[in-house]
Amino acid sequence: MGSDEHFRSARVLALVLCLSSLVSLTCAARLSVSQHKLEVQKHLNLLNKPAVKSIKSPDGDIIDCVYISHQPAFDHPFLKDHKIQLRPSYHPEGFFDENKVSEKPKERTNPITQLWHQNGKCPEDTIPVRRTKKDDILRASSVKRYGKKGHRAIPQPRSPDPDLTTQSGHQHAIAYVEGDKYYGAKATINVWEPKIQQSNEFSLSQLWILGGSFGEDLNSIEAGWQVSPDLYGDNNTRLFTYWTSDAYQATGCYNLLCSGFIQINSEIAMGASISPVSGYRNSQYDISILIWKDPKEGHWWMQFGNDYVLGYWPAFLFSYLADSASMIEWGGEVVNSEPDGAHTSTQMGSGHFPGEGFSKSSYFRNIQVVDSSNNLKAPKGIGTFTEQSNCYDVQTGNNGDWGHYFYYGGPGRNPNCP
Repeated sequence: MGSDEHFRSARVLALVLCLSSLVSLTCAARLSVSQHKLEVQKHLNLLNKPAVKSIKSPDGDIIDCVYISHQPAFDHPFLKDHKIQLRPSYHPEGFFDENKVSEKPKERTNPITQLWHQNGKCPEDTIPVRRTKKDDILRASSVKRYGKKGHRAIPQPRSPDPDLTTQSGHQHAIAYVEGDKYYGAKATINVWEPKIQQSNEFSLSQLWILGGSFGEDLNSIEAGWQVSPDLYGDNNTRLFTYWTSDAYQATGCYNLLCSGFIQINSEIAMGASISPVSGYRNSQYDISILIWKDPKEGHWWMQFGNDYVLGYWPAFLFSYLADSASMIEWGGEVVNSEPDGAHTSTQMGSGHFPGEGFSKSSYFRNIQVVDSSNNLKAPKGIGTFTEQSNCYDVQTGNNGDWGHYFYYGGPGRNPNCP
C-alpha cells in the first residue's frame, strides 16, 4: 500500500471517528435540551394551578383565578394541613389617620388599579395568579433560580466593608431604622415607570422588614413596585412581594413563584401591572403598603391600599422574624451591571434626584413602624444610606401632611456618576 493510500485510509478513519464523536456530542446536546424542556414544563405545571376562570390583561398577561386552597403556597410540606386564616386577628391602630390627611389640591393623589381589572374579576373563594409562561422561565439563569433575587441584594447601611454591596451590582437609596424590636412597617410610595438600560437589570421601590444579621441567615420580607424585564418580559411597573429566610440563597421568591405566602384576596394579583403611573410635572399616583405581625397567630400580614388585606407569610417560614424585626428599610434599589464598563443609566424612582421635589422626584410618605403594642408610630432615629449619592440619592423630611417622608432616586449614569 502506497503512502497516498495510507493517507487516504487514515483520513477516512479520522472522518468516521470524527462523525461518531459528533453524533455522540449531538446526542448529548439533544438529551440535555430535552431534559431542560422537561424541567421547564414540570416547573410550569407546578406553578400554574388549574383555573376556575382566566382573564386576558391588556398588557398580555393571563390572570388565572385559582381556588384559594389550590394556590402555590400549599405545595409546602408544612402547609399540608394548614387552616387558612381569612382575616388577621389584629390590625395596627395608629395615631396617623389617613382619612384626616389634608392634602393640598395640587398634591392630591389619584386611585390606582391593576391593568387586568379592565377585562374582568375573579370570583369569591379564588385568588388571581399571574400565569407563568415558558419564556418567563427561559429568561432565568436556570429553572432553579427563576423568581429569585441574586445574593447580597440587601442594603447594609453600616457595613464594615462599604465595597461589598457595590461589588454585588446592587445599588440603593434608602431610609432606615434599627436598634429596637419592630412588628411591621407602613409607607405610601408614588409609582413611576423607570427606564431600564439592560434587560438583566431592574429598578424597584420597596420596604424591607429584616431580622437577624446580614449573614447567611438573614430573614427578609419585602413589598413594593418594580420594573424587571428579566422577570416579567416587559418594562411595566408591577406590584411585588419577596421573602427569604437564608439571605436569598435557597428559600423564598417573588410573588407566588414558590410555596410560602398565602393569599386570601380575590382582587389584587401579585406581579400584575399597576396603572396608571405618575408623570413628571404631571398627575401623581401612589400606593400604600402595610406589613405587620399578627400578635395572636404570629403570621406576617400584608395590606395594599386602605381596602385590600392580601394575605400572610406564616410564622414558621422564618427564624428571627418568628419573633420580631430588628431593622426596617424603605427606598429604592437597582441593579448596576456596568454595561460597557460605565455606570448603568437605569433609573431609580422617577429617574430624577430628590432635590427636584414633588411631581418630579419619587417619594415615600407617612413612613411608620408597628410597635410591640401593635400601634403604628412615627419612626425614631431615621438614618439614610446610598452607595453613590451622585448616581442615586435620598433626602428626608417631616411635616404635618406627610409625617416622616423622603424623596429618593436618580438617573444613574450622568457627568458626576461615570
